[in-house]
Amino acid sequence: MSASAGIVIWGHALTALLFGALGVWTLRLDAKRMPRIPFAIALIATALWALSVAGIGEPQPGVDLAQGVRDLAWLGVLLLLHRTLRPENGFAPIGSVYAVVALVLITTMVLRLLARATEQVAVADAIDQAATMLAMMTAIAGLWLVQGLMNGAGGRTRWAIALAPAALWTLDLIVLVAGHVASDADWAHGLRGIALGLVGALLAIGLHRADQWNLRVSRMVALQSMSFVAAGLYLVFVAAGATGIAQMGGSRAFQTVFIFGATTTALAALSSPHLRAWLRVKLAKHFYRHRYDYRAEWIRFTDTLGSGETSLQDRIVKAVADLTESPGGVLMVPSGAGLDIAAQWRWDGAEVHPGEGADVLLAHLATTRRVIELDAVREHKADAVDAAAVPGWLIDVVDGWVMVPLPHGDRLAGLILLARPPIERPLDWEDFDLLKIAGRQVASHLAEARAQEALAQAERFDEFNRRFAFILHDIKNLVSQLSLVARNAERHADNPEFRVDMVATLNESAERMNALLAKLSQHHQAKGEPMVPVALHTLVDTVASRRKGQHPIILSGDATATAWGDPARIEQIVSHLIQNAIDASAPGEAIILRIGDDGDGVTIDVVDRGSGMSPGFVRDRLFKPFDSTKAGGFGIGAFEARQLASAMHGRLDVHSREGEGTRFRLTLPRLGSNGADANPMEHAA
Repeated sequence: MSASAGIVIWGHALTALLFGALGVWTLRLDAKRMPRIPFAIALIATALWALSVAGIGEPQPGVDLAQGVRDLAWLGVLLLLHRTLRPENGFAPIGSVYAVVALVLITTMVLRLLARATEQVAVADAIDQAATMLAMMTAIAGLWLVQGLMNGAGGRTRWAIALAPAALWTLDLIVLVAGHVASDADWAHGLRGIALGLVGALLAIGLHRADQWNLRVSRMVALQSMSFVAAGLYLVFVAAGATGIAQMGGSRAFQTVFIFGATTTALAALSSPHLRAWLRVKLAKHFYRHRYDYRAEWIRFTDTLGSGETSLQDRIVKAVADLTESPGGVLMVPSGAGLDIAAQWRWDGAEVHPGEGADVLLAHLATTRRVIELDAVREHKADAVDAAAVPGWLIDVVDGWVMVPLPHGDRLAGLILLARPPIERPLDWEDFDLLKIAGRQVASHLAEARAQEALAQAERFDEFNRRFAFILHDIKNLVSQLSLVARNAERHADNPEFRVDMVATLNESAERMNALLAKLSQHHQAKGEPMVPVALHTLVDTVASRRKGQHPIILSGDATATAWGDPARIEQIVSHLIQNAIDASAPGEAIILRIGDDGDGVTIDVVDRGSGMSPGFVRDRLFKPFDSTKAGGFGIGAFEARQLASAMHGRLDVHSREGEGTRFRLTLPRLGSNGADANPMEHAA
């Protein structure tokens, strides 16, 4: 006896021992929802078949008969399990499938027995080849049934029951293919014996620790399994066709043409989106408790919403459409009492033109939140209230299939009109529930996007109002300056020098007003000029000279001091401080401007001898915007001055005593004595 023959004998003998023991043990189990006696019969039938293989070997009539009985027993177990685990599918459809497989099994067994009994070698070989092809088809069909059953099985016991026939038919298929393509297939028989011994051990573990494992097969795996089964059937068909052509005396060229034609047909069928959609529908209908794999659908749904590849409106339509295999859709949002088109994702049908009756539809959907199937409305099968709320222009959109409301809170954020899918089907409770949940989810995204848009618009208004408040303060200062010029004109109108100074003041005020108005433009950029060296004495003297005709001002200090800064900002700060000092001082009492260096930077002091301020006012109110003690004041001058100083990496300090006066000090980054210091902003960077 060869080594391979020994492996076949001992492997199948071990299988017979294990399965026989499991059959006896199963009769003693107390298992609920398990066909205990049929399962024990199938195990014992498998043990008898394995014993016949080990005892008399293949091919023999006794082995063929034992294998047929074994397969029929397992089919009966699977059918009983299918009725128990999948009662919602009904018995008639699945029972007819099992009946066809059983008929093929019996036919295969009869052909095997005829082949063994026929004395004519050629006839026997032809019958045996036909039986082999049928056996391959039976094994593939059996695996398909097992796979469908395992998708509905949740406990380890039922998983173990399905494992046994799956392993048997898989190994049988390997043996059949090996015997068909190779002259020596003893290795396949030996592999089957060893593998079935391992399956028996796993089966014992599964029955001993029942219902401790949960096994779920994803729909993707199921679809791929169906594809594998289809590929196996295709190979069996091609092999049978090529063998039949050869038996009828056909040439190799004719066989090649047949194989090429079959392959082309298979590729054309697989590339069809209608076929893929049909397979998904049938898979969900006959092999699963639920139509949808909710985990996978929700992951895809959230990934689509968060992808950011297209606009949010397009992503919303795509996310909802993908749930039902819809090829496209239209998003409509409320606009007054009507509807506007917000997005059209892959909508190839007739254009949608929202018209009259949209207000009735919106009110109905906001109240009921129902998903409306338009075909049911067209065929007068829908609820009367739903049908009355759907306007005629929406019914006339022949490509419209389902209308999904997008409720958010107590209002409707919009609605989505889905296009008809490749495989039309009526919606069931799962479709309605899933679309309702998805509608609420995308409505939240849509409402959040609208809120963000409203917030951005409010921020733009806030920025405009902020600029407007600063500008009003500057305009108030200009008005004060012009009012003073007007009062002085009554006394000095005949003075030529005053008239020249008055014209210069008016021109400067007009230019500053135009510049302030330009800042209100939406295209104005709130960026200052680049930081440059600024000769402070010259700049402060220019600002002071404009006000000397209004109020006495004394300038002193370092005439060569230079700082880093923005000249326009420095001028604006100094103008604010001088105006405040003038307002706080008595007529004729001089204001002191002093330029110096306090060790931290270059300083500009603006000192008045006015009434001063209390420490509490300085701490709590001075730099607080929109808080002013002046009649008609805006309360943002000091706040704006500090903001401008901070923008130049400087600071604005104040020292004040009630009854003694106030000193504002503007400190700016200094330029080194050699004039070559780097820009402090570059150091900061």
